[in-house]
This record gives sequence, structure tokens and C-alpha cells, in this order.
Amino acid sequence: MPPTLDPITPIDQLATAALRLWDLPHGVTATRINVSENITYLIEAPGHKSVLRIHREGYHSHRAIGCELAWSQALRAGHTVSTPAVIPGKNGAAIQRATHPALSISRHMVMFTFAEGHQPDESTDLVPAFTELGEIAAATHLHSIQWPRPEPFERLHWNLDTVFGPAPTWGNWRDAPNVTPAVVTVLEQVQATVSARLTAYGMTPDRYGLIHADMRLANLLIDGDTTHLIDFDDCGFGWFLYDFAAAISFIEDHPQIPALKAAWLAGYRRIRPLSAADEAQIDTFIMLRRLALLAWIGTHIDAPEPQALAPDFARVSAVLGTAYLAAYT
Repeated sequence: MPPTLDPITPIDQLATAALRLWDLPHGVTATRINVSENITYLIEAPGHKSVLRIHREGYHSHRAIGCELAWSQALRAGHTVSTPAVIPGKNGAAIQRATHPALSISRHMVMFTFAEGHQPDESTDLVPAFTELGEIAAATHLHSIQWPRPEPFERLHWNLDTVFGPAPTWGNWRDAPNVTPAVVTVLEQVQATVSARLTAYGMTPDRYGLIHADMRLANLLIDGDTTHLIDFDDCGFGWFLYDFAAAISFIEDHPQIPALKAAWLAGYRRIRPLSAADEAQIDTFIMLRRLALLAWIGTHIDAPEPQALAPDFARVSAVLGTAYLAAYT
């Protein structure tokens, strides 16, 4: 029997071969740094650093990627938030496309300038980082409300239909690992409660619009007095307060969460007002995101992060869901 190949190997080879599409220094190398929705590479040569993103097959169209880049670069140009610049290819296009003989289809690729800095450390006091994160979120929301979007504007939606509907973007949470009958019993009630509360809350333009949708600590880089916001790949239309739920992705049971929520809200309100009715829905957005992440683990189990999370994520989700139901039913 022939040896089993690392399923990432053809993409790694594609990354190296595709570097010819950009005007890069001689001797440049590509080193894989992350596998999630997409695969990213650190591109290095003497005096040069950049990041190459190779898109997952079938997740976003060429148009949708272009819309993502249009917003992130508009935020950058308007000094709303610091986010990496796009490096166009030799042909002047921001989005390149190439393939490898071992791949069934060509892949979209984008290269970004390298953002210096470090991610906030979850083992330290995260209150200052979350205060700033709230400010950043509010600034991006104000920008998204006022920004004249290029038409047609194609991005994902993060709402009840795309999380719980018949064709959920990340799959059905019931199909995730370790979702036992007891877990299903709790989370079915959570889904019903979340759906009822958010239906009543509504999707008016002051509550629902273009958001980053993945504004968690892994997507922040702190460089001295500057905080860079990276990875707009999941940006799309959703409730503005979903960005707080995304900020605490995978750490919803962390003991600092009440303090982090207070800090995020304080930072947010420095830039944009929030009503008591808005604030009252935050726990509901946390559970909406948690169930979306549970589904994500199930459909992305070939990647390292979902594999690490899978053993306990469903069980802890049910624990969180039980507390949520006690508070809101």
C-alpha cells in the first residue's frame, strides 16, 4: 500500500509555487503558520515579511473575497482601525488564483503585509485588552453603518437561519463530536430560547449590519501603542453585539468573563451608545456563537484547533446552556 500523504502537502507546494505571482525578493520562502478556514503562510526573505492566505475551497467566491478586502482596506485608509495592507500581484490584482496537480480545483490567494506584535495572553489580566477591543468594535460598527459599500456586496450572514436553519454555514451542531442525548436535550432548549429572544430583538440597522464576526484575541496583535485587527475572512452581516460573543470564542467559561464583558461595554460606549435593551441580549449572542462554534468543530475536525477542542466542548456548552436557561426561561 502506498504511504498516506499529509493532506496539507499539496497546499504547501502550491504556496511555494504561487510566490512567482508576486514581486518578491529572491530566495523567499513560505512557512505554514495556521490551518483553519484557510491556510496561512509566513513569507520571508532578507528584509521582507508578508503573509499569504490560501482560501478554503468553496467557502468564499472571488466577489465575496473582494468585498472583504474592500472593507478592511477602507477601514485602514480611514484610520478607523489598523489592519494589514493587501499586496497586489504582479498583474495588479489583489486576489490571485493558482492550482497544483494534486488539487481538484484552483485556489484563491491573497497576500498581506506582515503585522508586528503579539496576541494578548489569556493567562494575564485581559481587562485592558477588552476595553480596547470594545472601542475597536464600536469604531468598525460606526464605519460599517456609514460606509458606501460597493455593489453587489457579497458576504456571509451570521443570523438564526445561517446558524440554525436547514443549510447552516458551519453545519449542524447536533453532528459535532460528543453531542450526547443529554447534551441535545439542553441545547435544543437553548436554541429555542435564543431564537425567540433574537426574533423579538429584531434586525434593525442600528442593531444588525456589517461586522468583523471573529474579533477574538487570536485576531489582535499588540505592537506597543498600536493594536492591529487581522483576519476579516468571516466578516459579514450580523448583529453588532455578536462581535462581543466572537471576542470570547472558546473561553466562554473563563472566570474573567463578567469583568471582560464590563470592560468591553465600557470601551464600546466610549465610541457608540448601547441601550439597556441591547446589553440585555449579550448572553443570548454568547450562546448563539457557542452553538455555531460547536457546529464548526464538527465540520472542521481535520484541523488542529477543532481536534483539541472536541473532547469537552459539547459538555461545557451544555453546562453554559443550563445556566443560560436558568437566567432566561
